[in-house]
Amino acid sequence: MEDTPGDRVTDEAGEVTDRVRQVIGRLGCSQREFARRIVMDPSKLSRSLGGTRRFTLAEIVRIADIGAVDTGWLLGAPERPAAPAGREPAAVPEGGRPLQLVRETVRLIAEHGFHGVRVTDIAAACGTSPAAVHYHFPGRDELLEAAVRWCMDEDTARRAAESAAAPDAHAELLQLIALQIPRTGQQRRQWLVWLDLWAEAARSTAVGRLHEHYYRQWRTTVAEVVRRGVDQGVFRTVDPEFTALRLTALIDGLATQVLATAPDSTGPDTMHTALLAFVESELTPAPTV
Repeated sequence: MEDTPGDRVTDEAGEVTDRVRQVIGRLGCSQREFARRIVMDPSKLSRSLGGTRRFTLAEIVRIADIGAVDTGWLLGAPERPAAPAGREPAAVPEGGRPLQLVRETVRLIAEHGFHGVRVTDIAAACGTSPAAVHYHFPGRDELLEAAVRWCMDEDTARRAAESAAAPDAHAELLQLIALQIPRTGQQRRQWLVWLDLWAEAARSTAVGRLHEHYYRQWRTTVAEVVRRGVDQGVFRTVDPEFTALRLTALIDGLATQVLATAPDSTGPDTMHTALLAFVESELTPAPTV
């Protein structure tokens, strides 16, 4: 899904890059957060700002939309048009057409799968036209990739926020487990997207490679929590990486059963109980005699 050279914006003097930096500074956020807001790979943003990669026109359009600036000004117009009185940068995630598009794409992927989602479906869900979708994302593949990144980044941010206040690694692991139980509509949608990624990963597609990236990130998170628990004495001495491998595999398998439509399929409560039993039997230190 790498952009072709013809899609990229010429920036010999670095003027476009300087103006993008101004937008980021005006929003008062980090580069990583800004990349999330414009649904762009953080490494691509870093390379573009560093001068080793040029922005694409679609990226410039999204930057202008989120930063509430004129696209022409970003591309080097001599005068910046005055913003309408009282106009603020687009709210995220509540406002902004790019985020609306990726959020609806996530919903449609969860309902129909990657190969069942068409640009016309996304446009209809957002009350706009296919041409407007292509205005922000050159093609369907770019939009699907952005949707996956947004979905996974939101999940990662939610996990970090929920576990930040945990008193120790044991409590943090239990919170991480609770967040993996597909109880709410949002949790079920995220799991459906995640499971569809498995099939894409098996085909070695670009979207599937994102699955590998986020799964490695997720398993590393679990391993780090287990390692801290061992150091704190709230877990018995185990191999953190191997334990994370076993626990995440158990989570995946049970979630697949929960999402099955059969009346007698495993329910969320049963999944939660089974995961807590794993923690108790494999990690909780034996009582001292």
